[in-house]
Formats: sequence, structure tokens, C-alpha cells
Amino acid sequence: MPMYKVRPFHRAAGDVLAEHRPACMYRVPSLHRRLSPDASPTPQEEADPVLRALESRQEEILKRLYELKSAVDGLSKMIQTPDADFDVTNIIQTDECPPLTTSGADLDSMLGKDYGALKDIVINANPSLPPLSLLVLHSLLCERYKILSAVHTHSSVKSVPENLLKCFGEQTKKQPRHEYQLGFTLIWKDVPKPQMKFSVQTMCPIEGEGNIARFLFSLFGHKYSAVTSTLIDSWVDTAIFQLKEGSSKEKGAVLRSMNAALGKAAWLVGSELTVADVVAWCALQQTRGAGAAPANVQKWMKSCENLAPFSSIMKLLK
Repeated sequence: MPMYKVRPFHRAAGDVLAEHRPACMYRVPSLHRRLSPDASPTPQEEADPVLRALESRQEEILKRLYELKSAVDGLSKMIQTPDADFDVTNIIQTDECPPLTTSGADLDSMLGKDYGALKDIVINANPSLPPLSLLVLHSLLCERYKILSAVHTHSSVKSVPENLLKCFGEQTKKQPRHEYQLGFTLIWKDVPKPQMKFSVQTMCPIEGEGNIARFLFSLFGHKYSAVTSTLIDSWVDTAIFQLKEGSSKEKGAVLRSMNAALGKAAWLVGSELTVADVVAWCALQQTRGAGAAPANVQKWMKSCENLAPFSSIMKLLK
């Protein structure tokens, strides 16, 4: 019995069988067949169904992105155009808020209820760049609440100017701690940005002058509409990131925007002082940009300086 068999090369009559031998190592589809527009692709040249589905999905996504971009551009033009159908000024004027000295929030709901313990707000700030807006807000809060104020110096700071050590004024009246409604402690410390805590054991610090200013102003208990709150937040961010830390070109653009807004109202947002005014005024003072401010901004700055909390901060800038 043979181990293996091979195909015979000869027929019974002795003729040699023809054997097909390849003339090349491998074959590829002919490109010349597709030159004619009527030529139909071979099965090997047809696109992969998975690839076709991926291309269709990509086209659908690009179409949706284009529609979203068109919608956002339309909204942007509607808000930035003075004669837009959506007039924000009319909505802002409907927010009637009482003066800061007569309004207040429920401190227990905002700071937590500690039986027998004074609620103490602790702020760490760098004396090389004092957060003026927080000092203004401290003075405004003192007009509303009975506050126990204190200033300390951390060991990470070698020296602090005398005027910063006395930024809360002379604490002449000493009363029992439990008679105060709120504690306000400022620690001059070597930190990159201001930090605030009111519950040292159970919370992460709130960082950034703008964020802390928003929180302190919320202690007055004002309730704004969504539109007004958004505009206030926008002005606070603009004051911190562009007016205070931006380039000269950005500062000029912000001053023009402020001048336009203050041409319609006495304050940046609405008819009452908000945290936006406090932060923007302090940013102008720290950047020494008050001298180049337009007419409406100059008038607004004088209105701020006529208030005692602002005028007391002017002494720290001398």
C-alpha cells in the first residue's frame, strides 16, 4: 500500500496533461477596468459595509454639529445685539431687593447649626495681594450682623504691613463670645489664592477671591432671578480674570462694557449694589485703572466711594 498518491501527468494513451502554472507571485485587481464610467466594480472593489456605516454615521454627526453651531450663533447674536427681542434690562428691574443693611439670611441653614458655638468664617489670604473685596464685604456684613472680627499672622509670613494688621479697625468693645452672631477671622498666610472655611473639620476650602465674595454676599439673603444671577456671576468672573488679571486689551474691552452697562443703570446689575460692583471696584483699585476709566465708570466709582465700607478700604491703598 503506497504511503501517498500523486496526480498522474499522463493519460492512458501517453499524452501529457496540461498544467496551469502562475506567471506572477500574487494577483491584484486591474485598475484599468475602472477607467470607463459604465464599468461596474468587481466584488473585491466594493466598499466594506462596516466602513460605509461609519462614513454615514460621521456625516450625521457633522450635520448635527453644524445645526448646533448655527443655533448657538443665533443665540449669541440675540444677546449681544442692542435691539434684540430679549431685553435683559426689563427682567433685572423686576428683582426688588431690600437694602443690604435690612436684609439677612438664616445663618443656621447656610453655615450649619452648632449649639452653643459661634459660627466662625476663617479666611487665609496673602498679604502681598490683599483681597480688597472681602474686606469691603466684611464691613457690609458688620452693618447687618454682630460680628466678632480678628486678624492673625501665620508663621509662613515674615512680616505684614501695619495697615493690613488693622484692616478690621480697632476692636475696642470686648463682649462675651456668645453674644455675637458671626465670627470673621482673617489669617495672613503664604497661599497662592484666598481660601475660606466655616467648618474646619467637615468641609474643603472655598478658593478664589470671586468665589469667596459670592458666598459672603449670599449671607445677606438676597434672592435673584436666574438671569440676574447669571449676569452677576459673569461680571464677577470678568472683573477677576480680565479686569484684574487680563491684558491691557482685555481691560479696555471690560471698561467699555462697564461704561455701556452703567449708562443704563446706577449699578452694574440692576438698581441696587451687588457683589459684582464690589469685586469690580476693588479690581480697578488694585490695577490702578481708575484714572483711565470712562465717564460712566468714574461716576459709578464715586458712588461706591461714598459708601463707608468702600471709603475705609481707600486707606489701605495709600
